Formats: sequence, structure tokens, C-alpha cells
Amino acid sequence: MMNQKRYTNVGTDIEEVKKLNSQSGLSYNEVKNLLAQRYFDNKKKD
Repeated sequence: MMNQKRYTNVGTDIEEVKKLNSQSGLSYNEVKNLLAQRYFDNKKKD
């Protein structure tokens, strides 16, 4: 059962999507957090 491919109702390979997402870089929330952290770090220097 674990070796069977899983697909959505429309035929999307779920594991392939997960693999591609993990290789795509930062998520929207990760970018938002990174920008916020840099903003606050720069504010501390002023």
C-alpha cells in the first residue's frame, strides 16, 4: 500500500507535487517572516 501512488480526484500525483513544492524555495509566509525580521533588525540599528 505504501508504494502505491496517490492521486487527487482529477489525477494529480500528490507525492510529485510535494516533491516539487519542497524544491521551490521559500513559501509566502517564510518570505513575509524574513522581511519582517530584517525590517525589525534594521529598526534596532537606527
